[in-house]
Amino acid sequence: MADQASTTSNQEISNISASLEDFVVPNPLKFLISNLKNLVPTLLTNDNYSIWRLQMLQYFTANGFSGHLTGISTCPPASSENDHKLWKLIDRNLISALLSTISASVIPYVINLTTAHEIWLDLETRLQPTNRSRVIQLKNELHQIQMKERSMQQYLTQIKNLVDNIAVAGSTLGTEDIILYILNGLLSSYNSFKTAIRTLLNPISLDILYSLLCSEEINIKQ
Repeated sequence: MADQASTTSNQEISNISASLEDFVVPNPLKFLISNLKNLVPTLLTNDNYSIWRLQMLQYFTANGFSGHLTGISTCPPASSENDHKLWKLIDRNLISALLSTISASVIPYVINLTTAHEIWLDLETRLQPTNRSRVIQLKNELHQIQMKERSMQQYLTQIKNLVDNIAVAGSTLGTEDIILYILNGLLSSYNSFKTAIRTLLNPISLDILYSLLCSEEINIKQ
């Protein structure tokens, strides 16, 4: 009886091995599986969905597998046995690559889903609204920011952090808007400086503005 079970098991393994010999994992898929975690080093959280989505779609598209995310590439019917098995093999490997870029706090949302497309849709449904709320919150913080007792370097660093986090959340701010927020939050001792900047005929870059503000801080202290 044991010999018969062993023979059956060996036969099943042999059949699986024979079927896998028919499939060659495409080189772009090998590249994606091996390198995706390095290409997208920041794991997906509730706060960075937009930039994660952009990066993932870019790399999947570049390697020819975006259809598995968007649903354009559908699983062939089981009657087309080889095509069906190959599609499943590719999709499962893509799922493994996807999961390697998702943080522990988000993994429970998608752990039981069976295709890359299902995971992609579920994350979009769950995280995109949260992302919009995050952008609104950050922009509100930027609108209300005040220099108060901070040094100029501390004040500008806080503004930069907010602007960077807004970009990570998938939104952008124009240079003129950022300059407006900076000027609005300055102390009253900078009023003449603010007037001078607002009456400039030509646009000013953020780097130049930062340099001028640091110089103005020194002048005011003296």
